[in-house]
Amino acid sequence: MREIAFIKQNKEKWLEIDQVIQGKIKKNPDDLSSLYISIVNDLSYAQTYYPKSKTTIYLNFLSSQVFQKIYKTKRVEENRFKSFFLQEVPLIAYQYRRYLLYAICFFVAFTSIGVLSSIYDKDFARLILGDDYINQTLENIKKGDPTAIYGTGSTWGTSFVIILNNLYVGARLYVYGIFGGVGTIYALFQNSVMLGAFQYFFKDQSVLLESAKGIWLHGTFEIIAMVIEAAAGLILGASILFPKTYSRFESFKIGFKTSMKLFLSTVPFTIIAGVIEGYVTRHAQVMPLWANLAIIIICLSIIGFYYGIYPRMLYKKHIKHADFSGAKLR
Repeated sequence: MREIAFIKQNKEKWLEIDQVIQGKIKKNPDDLSSLYISIVNDLSYAQTYYPKSKTTIYLNFLSSQVFQKIYKTKRVEENRFKSFFLQEVPLIAYQYRRYLLYAICFFVAFTSIGVLSSIYDKDFARLILGDDYINQTLENIKKGDPTAIYGTGSTWGTSFVIILNNLYVGARLYVYGIFGGVGTIYALFQNSVMLGAFQYFFKDQSVLLESAKGIWLHGTFEIIAMVIEAAAGLILGASILFPKTYSRFESFKIGFKTSMKLFLSTVPFTIIAGVIEGYVTRHAQVMPLWANLAIIIICLSIIGFYYGIYPRMLYKKHIKHADFSGAKLR
């Protein structure tokens, strides 16, 4: 079937689904499920015969929005908190996976700038991190404990302050997305350059491995959460710049609700990172290497699986379920 004929044949149905998503038409959970099966079948057809078409992109958007609508309206005795983290957020992460990729690319590029700047300017780390921090860390390195700064203060007090600071940084990365995503990119640039300069400083002092044993105990959750928050900010910005078939205000409302969920999903990781930094990182240098590596690998595996692997698994599961249900209906 020619694409024009395919569009003409299904246009009214797609417009109805679009109105359901916007809340202009109310549907019960069973009707929503039928719409979801229908739109997924159309999406599968479009992916097969028009893989690079705007129609395919549009249908992919509609299917994901209908799926989210189902989980908001269907009557199930399910814990809302559990549904949010195990269904909604992973599907959002899959739907907007290219924004996660954009955030990762920006992060790598900006961190590299921090490293390169430190290589060619030996005072760059002082400029970024401040003389007090550099001088204190140099003293700690001479004493054989490059991460001793994490051992200052009480455990709970340190955790509390760090959690508040990291939540503030994450909020800036997200909220600044309202400026068309440019604000998010700028905030990510600041933090990534700082990270690059920070890591190269330890490399320049020949204590990179010793410092990494401590820094990445909490840094794994903290830094990856920062990248996810940046992705949420980019989604928010894109909803304003690229409204597609919606009015700019409607697009912003959808983008805000979606990106806010992605941002909120990082809060538990940020809190855990603060607790690890306050209670565990201070003991990094006396811990056996295997214990350091175990914590880092476990943290990396959890957050990598949650935002990278699990969303794809969940999406495929629902596509197969929809295809099976559709086959039974036919």
